[in-house]
Amino acid sequence: MKKGVDYIGVSAGALILNEKGEIFLNKRSQKTRNSRGQWEAPGGAVEFGETREEAVVREIKEEFGVDIEIIRVLQVADEILVEDKQHWLATTFVVKIKDGQIPKIMEPEKSDAIGWFSLDNLPSPLSYITQLDLKAYKKD
Repeated sequence: MKKGVDYIGVSAGALILNEKGEIFLNKRSQKTRNSRGQWEAPGGAVEFGETREEAVVREIKEEFGVDIEIIRVLQVADEILVEDKQHWLATTFVVKIKDGQIPKIMEPEKSDAIGWFSLDNLPSPLSYITQLDLKAYKKD
């Protein structure tokens, strides 16, 4: 059985901000399970026995080689991806990278590109969950 397909998956994502107010996004590769070719605030599936906080810290370390500090929960949202026939319950955290660390692509099969972007100059297309996250962030 597949998470998000045969049953609702649980995911944890990170809206990573730097001191300039820019957000870190990654472009999902064609080999990912959904949102292929779209720019997204990174994250991943929560594993059995793992908290959402532990999952987001682990995912960011595995995928980009950096340690993060969780600032707060941004939102919990249903990520219903009709085209991919998937449903995820997604928790997004506002986080920052711990001092002196620079993200790099550690899992090239999952990410084609990374970058820092100002909120008024975002790449396209943005994933559905990232659009929801940015809308919630701008409300705060």
